[in-house]
Amino acid sequence: MKTSHAGWVFVTPALFMIAVFFLLPVLAALGLSLTDFDIYALARLDNLRFVGGGNYLRLLQTPLFWKALGNTLFFVLVGVPLSIAVSLMAALLLHSAVARGKAIFRTALFAPVVTTLVAVAVIWNYLLHTRYGLINDLLGRIGIPPINWLGDPRWAMPAIILFAVWKNFGFNMVIFLAALQSIPEELYEAARIEGATALQQLRFVTLPSLAPTLVLVSILTMAGYFQLFAEPYVMTQGGPLQSTTSVLYFMYEEGFKWWNLGSASAVAFLLFLLMFAVTLVQSFALRRWSEP
Repeated sequence: MKTSHAGWVFVTPALFMIAVFFLLPVLAALGLSLTDFDIYALARLDNLRFVGGGNYLRLLQTPLFWKALGNTLFFVLVGVPLSIAVSLMAALLLHSAVARGKAIFRTALFAPVVTTLVAVAVIWNYLLHTRYGLINDLLGRIGIPPINWLGDPRWAMPAIILFAVWKNFGFNMVIFLAALQSIPEELYEAARIEGATALQQLRFVTLPSLAPTLVLVSILTMAGYFQLFAEPYVMTQGGPLQSTTSVLYFMYEEGFKWWNLGSASAVAFLLFLLMFAVTLVQSFALRRWSEP
């Protein structure tokens, strides 16, 4: 009994912090999503009205919400596999026995992760500039005409995906690198004795050994990419023609531009339900794939 009481004494501060800073805000947001809380209710609570599922029904009938959802899904479906692939390739290169200066390259590749997003976004704005940008200058040297990366609806989201992958791939690279270093060298020696080529070692030794790590990385990356906000906010403000408006950016405008805080809370919970459903499906599929 004394041991049980001691355990609760140690756990109680953590439970209190979780309740105050997580559970209460979530419950408050859920309550707001069922009301018409706006700037008038902010000034006087008597103006607050309970609308039930009215906010959710209105969002499902709002074309801009579906546009933002489509943009977010495109960002996730393209950005997540690309980010994982780039991260894995970088980790494989750094793990290679012939690689030199591993510490320098590891630090350089991880640097974008810890760099202030606003600062690097400003730099990327210059890199993607239609007339003076370095990227268009390099494309022009091989005969490709300038591309209006951030002003053309066809290219704005690919440009943001490119920037997001560059900004975030270093985090997954470090996870993959740690997992690669934990693979026993005996497995590769046995594969070489059997005559396996480098590609066969990658397919039959490396990737199966990385399966649990791939599950973790893919879930974390998917959750992060669903929360697209800072990149379009800094680089395009959701434009052009709402081609980079994400669900979180739409929620931000609902809550802090139009002061429809009840509607913004409903957007947050719809995004949570979508992320939860996709995570369950993804986790189930990847675990089935990783099973021997």
